[in-house]
Amino acid sequence: MSVYVRQVIAILTKDLRLELRTRERLAAMGAFAILAGVLFNFSIDTTVVRPQDVAAGLVWMTIVFGGLLGVGRTFALEAQDGAIQGILMSPAPKDAVFLGKMLANFVLLYAISLLVLGVFALFFSVDLGANLGALLFTLGLGSLGFVALATLFSAVTEGTHMGDTLLPILVFPLLVPMVIFGAGATGRLLAGRPVVEVAGNLRMLGAFALMAVAAGAGLFRYVVEE
Repeated sequence: MSVYVRQVIAILTKDLRLELRTRERLAAMGAFAILAGVLFNFSIDTTVVRPQDVAAGLVWMTIVFGGLLGVGRTFALEAQDGAIQGILMSPAPKDAVFLGKMLANFVLLYAISLLVLGVFALFFSVDLGANLGALLFTLGLGSLGFVALATLFSAVTEGTHMGDTLLPILVFPLLVPMVIFGAGATGRLLAGRPVVEVAGNLRMLGAFALMAVAAGAGLFRYVVEE
């Protein structure tokens, strides 16, 4: 195993251990996911629209808003006690720091994405059996692209007085491809359509995730050095 990979894993495990001790972000995102599912369940008039027809869009919007609650605080604890400066001054390359933190956020958000999918399947009586594997893959691609952008912009906004307010303004416009292709693929898969029908959506979602990770790793150095 190369030194670079070990540095990424060290950042990843450090963040996950910290989260397992505090459970601050997981609790916030999990509670939001459950409450959103309950509220949407009671807010939809089933005599006018079938819940299955809108479930895909609601799943992705819940992931986006719930994810920002957790990913937006990626650097919060370290910034409070000055630990972030120690990490940035370590021998680890800046892109390794970004990848470690991004992967830790991916693990957290993907777990919440599975919770969101389960909550909406329960309340909206959606059958997940036919395309469960493809649904999990779709959520994984979308979550990866989301955390790459959100982790980068969380570093941008952490040092500002409007961090919590500014982060959604910066991130939301860039998430349009994720929502379009992710919700499109999820809607068809929830309807029981064959996976071949969403192959184009998955390719676009994968391209979005790849570009987001590459951009985040490349730009993170300039963000934290400012």
